[in-house]
Amino acid sequence: MKQYTVTGMSCAACSARVEKAVSKVDGVTSCSVSLLTNSMGVEGSATDAQIVEAVEQAGYGASPKGTATESENDKANNSLEQLKAAQDALVDRETPKLRNRLIASLIFLVVLMYFSMGHMMWGWPLPEFFNGNHVAMGLLQLLLTVAVMVINQKFFISGFKGLIHGAPNMDTLVALGSAASFGYSVYALFAMTAAQVNGDMDAVMSYMHEFYFESAAMILALITVGKMLEAHSKGKTTDALKSLMQLAPKTATVVRDGVEQEISVDAVKKGDIFVVRPGENIPVDGEIIDGTTAVNESALTGESIPVDKQPKDAVSAATVNQSGFIKCRATRVGEDTTLSQIIQMVSDAAATKAPIAKIADRVSGVFVPAVITIAIITIIAWLIAGETVGFALARGISVLVISCPCALGLATPVAIMVGNGKGAKSGILFKTAASLEATGRTQIVALDKTGTITSGEPKVTDIVPDETFFEETGNHAGALLAIAASVEAKSEHPLAKAIMERAKTDEIAVAEVTDFSAVVGNGLTAILAGKMIKAGNLAFVSKFVKVSDDMRAKAVEFSKEGKTPLFFAADDRLCGIIAVADTIKEDSPEAVRQLKNMGIRVVMLTGDNEQTANAIGKQAGVDEVIAGVLPDGKEAVIRKLKKQDRVAMVGDGINDAPALTRADMGIAIGAGSDVAIDAADVVLMKSRLIDVPAAVRLSRATLTNIHENLFWAFFYNVIGIPLAAGLWYPLLGWKLNPMFGAAAMSLSSFCVVTNALRLNLCRVYDPKHDRKATPDRKNKTNKPNESEEKSMTKTMNIEGMMCGHCEARVKKALEALDAVSEAAVSHERGTAVVTLSSDISDEKLKETVEAEDYKVTSIQ
Repeated sequence: MKQYTVTGMSCAACSARVEKAVSKVDGVTSCSVSLLTNSMGVEGSATDAQIVEAVEQAGYGASPKGTATESENDKANNSLEQLKAAQDALVDRETPKLRNRLIASLIFLVVLMYFSMGHMMWGWPLPEFFNGNHVAMGLLQLLLTVAVMVINQKFFISGFKGLIHGAPNMDTLVALGSAASFGYSVYALFAMTAAQVNGDMDAVMSYMHEFYFESAAMILALITVGKMLEAHSKGKTTDALKSLMQLAPKTATVVRDGVEQEISVDAVKKGDIFVVRPGENIPVDGEIIDGTTAVNESALTGESIPVDKQPKDAVSAATVNQSGFIKCRATRVGEDTTLSQIIQMVSDAAATKAPIAKIADRVSGVFVPAVITIAIITIIAWLIAGETVGFALARGISVLVISCPCALGLATPVAIMVGNGKGAKSGILFKTAASLEATGRTQIVALDKTGTITSGEPKVTDIVPDETFFEETGNHAGALLAIAASVEAKSEHPLAKAIMERAKTDEIAVAEVTDFSAVVGNGLTAILAGKMIKAGNLAFVSKFVKVSDDMRAKAVEFSKEGKTPLFFAADDRLCGIIAVADTIKEDSPEAVRQLKNMGIRVVMLTGDNEQTANAIGKQAGVDEVIAGVLPDGKEAVIRKLKKQDRVAMVGDGINDAPALTRADMGIAIGAGSDVAIDAADVVLMKSRLIDVPAAVRLSRATLTNIHENLFWAFFYNVIGIPLAAGLWYPLLGWKLNPMFGAAAMSLSSFCVVTNALRLNLCRVYDPKHDRKATPDRKNKTNKPNESEEKSMTKTMNIEGMMCGHCEARVKKALEALDAVSEAAVSHERGTAVVTLSSDISDEKLKETVEAEDYKVTSIQ
């Protein structure tokens, strides 16, 4: 997605105009404009020049935020510069300008209000010169009003410029309202001079009451107040993004030619050796090659407890080295670092639009023309009804200045920005606004077992020595572990690593063995202290020694609990059993419980046998266990679940990528593979399952906030416009002074933005207020769709796919098409087998893939 900065936008009508103009450019596949950040995200093959030209023709300005570079070193060199540019773009320059305009306006406005309302309504004294000199009073009011209008000329320039381009905006409404008040007052002033020349003092006095100079000036001042409050509040919504950017280190200490040098972080290259002392920030992502330490990773994960690090462990930019001196090798620099990718995700999410915003966008596109039409009709209607020109004009002006398209335009993006920032602080990254909205609507969560529910690393859970073998030893469990560790020390099997880790923890001495031999699929043998040691499963060890019924029963019990029993024997006697299992994470049961309390059905997917799977599922508390799922079968399971309701898939491995893509919402564990993270819609940086219900909770809170904002925006206009038009005047005598209309308008956007800021108070890990969501079963069924039964396939030959990342990208793009029910993509064969549920042209399929920068050579 290419990012652009857009200038000149003042309301939702402006953003709708820009979006419409850019969407018409050849090669643009999607365009999303954010009024909140004055940014635009564009996807497709159109050039920067074409995009900028389209925006300028619409009456606004645009410039690319940054250009893509090819080499990794170029990325590093440009990253700091781009980061500074991004930070600069978020600096609130608007509030100081508006504050200065407001102060200057108020100086003239106070004097104007004294001469108009103060003297006319409350009889405040005037200088002797003005006594009985009504024309002089009118001229003074005119001059003071002109001064306020010149100070706030931006409203008139932007408003009439939009009108000329056929795209009226909020500034147009303000400019028309103020100009109409001023124009009518000038007419009244000239009419007053004619009356005074004719000696008609009654007419002179009556024209004094027809002046609306104070309204013309007050409207501008009040709207400026609203704009200033809105700008200040909008600045607050980007605080999370600003704080992330401020974390980026500026310098690094690298070792070159054996000498330490402090250089700018954008000069660090991949493969460089850098050192970090206690208390310093880690400058780029890397791998420790020397030293141990504890690293505070709260900047990225929100987790305050430091993480112990040793050689071969990964470290990330912006985290803090707390204790030891470490030497590291740079693995990711510039815009490829974890911090840069987080900033990019949050920024991209702000530049996208949530589906719920489409309603407001459609209304905003016609809102301003509709309001102008209503204002004209209002004036004409009151004139026909026999009211004075002044009365009719006041009603029309009130309609213009009370109407607020800004509240509609800001209702969704401010909530999305604050929600995204709140998520980033908690280590929950939503890639798009749509993913933030949709996560809360999830009804089924499918959890991959290994690495998601469980730790993904086998651990020793039970040590059961054969008491008859260890009669002379005090610590039987320690003795059995010593034998096991000595034999397993030379094995590369994951279960062997679990035993070695336990021996290290228990400080068990490991002896040297000879004649080590691994029997594939069964076990291993070795000679330890003159004894032939055999280790492996029951079938292997029972060939050499007798295994008692008690020990066999123990093994069966372990298997039922999802554990793997390993038998150890010395010569012709059994030493005992060590049970190893992929243990569930501490927070998994609580996470599942919270999801179920939200009304979400939790399903566990695993390739394990049914007995082991059920044991893990029971410990975790899931609703359903689907066992024996092959790595390439998860996607098919998700497809079936989607027929029942909205599905979120949570996984971490490369083999999870197709399922993450197929699901309504893909959630990747942050410690997982890059392919899984690329294919997902949400990334959990802490790699904790408890963040899944937290993500759902935050999404629901954001969606509720958006609904509140939209309700206020629509309700305000539905109530305010009829009141301003004088609809209730014949019945209740209610009429609205244009100045109060302007005050209401200035506060409406401020209220919407302030309400969105309440999301910062959301407690994403507090389940007290959880509620069960209403199932959304629209277009969902437990039976196969007829279209699926009649599906057809096409095979696309594609050039340019190099890895699993490419596969996931092409697959996601194709499956986003309504007519595509499944796409099986292989970069090795260079093909994509597309299963269709309805007709679609080859040209459309080709266009979709080539928009992702791959070449389609043929479709069969």
